[in-house]
Amino acid sequence: MTNPYFLMIILYIGLAILTALDAALISFDILLFLRGLRWLRIHFITLGILTELIFALMPNLVAIRTKQPKPKLRWDIWATLNAGILTLLVGIPMIDTNVILIGGTLVFTATTLLSVQLYQMRGKGTASANSADEIDPHIGRKFYIGGLSYFLLGIIIGTGLWLGWGEYMYMKVPLEVHIHANNWGLMSLVFAGLIIDLYSKFTGRSLQWPRSITPIFWLMTLGAFGLVMGPWLGSLWFTVPGLVAHLTATVWLIANMVRPLKGDRKAWTPGIWHLITSYTWILVPVLVGVLITIKTPGISGAGVEANAPQALIYGWVLQFGFALVPYFFRQNFTPNQPAKLGGSWFSLATVHLGGIALWVSIFLSEPLSGLVHGSAYVFWTLSILPILKEVWGIINQSMENLEEKTP
Repeated sequence: MTNPYFLMIILYIGLAILTALDAALISFDILLFLRGLRWLRIHFITLGILTELIFALMPNLVAIRTKQPKPKLRWDIWATLNAGILTLLVGIPMIDTNVILIGGTLVFTATTLLSVQLYQMRGKGTASANSADEIDPHIGRKFYIGGLSYFLLGIIIGTGLWLGWGEYMYMKVPLEVHIHANNWGLMSLVFAGLIIDLYSKFTGRSLQWPRSITPIFWLMTLGAFGLVMGPWLGSLWFTVPGLVAHLTATVWLIANMVRPLKGDRKAWTPGIWHLITSYTWILVPVLVGVLITIKTPGISGAGVEANAPQALIYGWVLQFGFALVPYFFRQNFTPNQPAKLGGSWFSLATVHLGGIALWVSIFLSEPLSGLVHGSAYVFWTLSILPILKEVWGIINQSMENLEEKTP
């Protein structure tokens, strides 16, 4: 049976294309009445594509890595999650606090149920690390549970943004706390877990330093804590150490991926390039943030704050999905054929051109700023199209195979 999470992913990829195009038209002073959809565009990718993907994958990956039986699909989790996402996607543009509260509660419930399911898989299975140089097969589960823990916090704070909870929770910058919990907590930890669990399948190689994985986990987890508490308390004493720890873990993880592929040109497929170079768009806002801190002339903190999340989501999160979504669609729809990472040289070029254009637009003045800003979304729209075509081709191939088998 086709995993229902993948059907929802197709829907959100289509919506991501439409809203990226919509953002481009707004920047060109067309369809100005849709300006209020900025955060909805991001949530089609984060709550839509990303959340559906990780909810579909986590239990199965943990079972495979630890040699446990494949878990049954939890329809209660699927239904609660999707009811919550759809409710939020209705409530956010309407700014209806009651609807947003209901949606946030449903997504929180689904995330809690998934976390409990993963926790209950601890200590089960027959797989174990046979030597000090092998990766603990349960380490991916730890990354997933850690990421989901930050997601629970992000859901509470994100819902509270519309209900004024930040004041009662003594937060200095609630929006930043929400973004950091989801970006540095959920996404970073879950993406790292996916790389650790799947790298050998993508490349036929092991990560360069298997014993580094546990330190990477703790550096990322504690780094995310500092990056959440920094804007919560308004203190650089948390933000700076958190940033250093998190970036150290991220660079260490990337090095683990790059070193085994060094010198093998055939291994550097567009999918591998998508996975590795997506992390560029984590480093750029950090470097710009340093320039803002030292008060470099011509760099506006307000402009960066308004646009950096867009570049991060489209450049990092969505691009990471460019590689993984087609890979898992192949596993799900054409299981008798070898799966490969998704993406093309065209999607690779256009997604990065979009990131470059958006960052350049921040430092330009009108009307040039609007034109360059709009071109960023044009590039991102173009970059998503071949991914949708690739996914649709996988589904068509699956249907053709099914027709051939049907008497």
